[in-house]
Amino acid sequence: MKYSILHIAFLCFVSTSLIGQGFYKDLKKVERFSDIEYPYPVKHQDVSNQITVGYMDEGAGDETILFIHGLGSYSKAWMKNIEELKKSYRCIAIDLPGYGMSSKGNYKGSMTFYADIVKEFTDSLGIDQVILCGHSMGGQISIVASLKYPELVKKLVLIAPAGIETFSEGEKEWFREGITAKGVMLTTLESMESNLGHNFYKMPRDAFFMISDRYAITGAGEEFYWYCNVIEKCVSGMVDEPVFRDLSKITQPTIIIMGKADALIPNRYMHGGFPKDLAELGAQMIPNAKAVIIPKAGHFVSFEKASEVNAEILKFLSVD
Repeated sequence: MKYSILHIAFLCFVSTSLIGQGFYKDLKKVERFSDIEYPYPVKHQDVSNQITVGYMDEGAGDETILFIHGLGSYSKAWMKNIEELKKSYRCIAIDLPGYGMSSKGNYKGSMTFYADIVKEFTDSLGIDQVILCGHSMGGQISIVASLKYPELVKKLVLIAPAGIETFSEGEKEWFREGITAKGVMLTTLESMESNLGHNFYKMPRDAFFMISDRYAITGAGEEFYWYCNVIEKCVSGMVDEPVFRDLSKITQPTIIIMGKADALIPNRYMHGGFPKDLAELGAQMIPNAKAVIIPKAGHFVSFEKASEVNAEILKFLSVD
């Protein structure tokens, strides 16, 4: 099976196999995505085109942080951040359409499509302004939303964001060919486990639920089909809608947080580079931005080093 680095990014986690140790002997498939357990109650909100957004809504405060997950992920991945940040802020983590507890269907998967969903969702809840916190693809969606709806976004928290790194036309085509709905659908448990480890410097055991959940949804029939389909669409959405040239137009205060050992961004197989350099480039391009590098952390820095990331977010948000 052909894998690109974005495929690896989607499949996220562990370098040493636990399958042979019987760690996954109790794995079960689910018939519906809604059978997956979430750390907080899941609510649902209708938006346009018969799309329903599933989301967790915790905490209270004068300001709202809206969390947007990355490629192939889900809102559950924000659990460690919500648990701390909800003490001071209202924290809403959404599942993008096609993912998690949100509706499934033949969606565009473009960054603008999802930015529009964010606007419709916040409008439907009567929320006038949010702090957008996006991881990886969610970071690129957050950038697009901040540019298209500047009045909605008060501040930007970009965690290992896609969109700052640039690709040639040939590289873009490689990404499109590397991840297909069929390839995602046929991924084995062994491949999930070995590939998912690339998202971490050292995968913590409390992240293994992501592997179990990823395996579980393979039993979800049509829902799983559309989930695989939207992964392919999102890859095209990211490469077809670059935002690098528009970074200078971002008016919101911004923080870019990256793990020093991020193995996925920048792409080491195409043009190499270091996460620190990419984060600092983004901070130079965005007028009011700062870069923070977390040591001994990979692409999923918000989970792997949640306490450090939470502290940086709180410090950033405390400045007017």
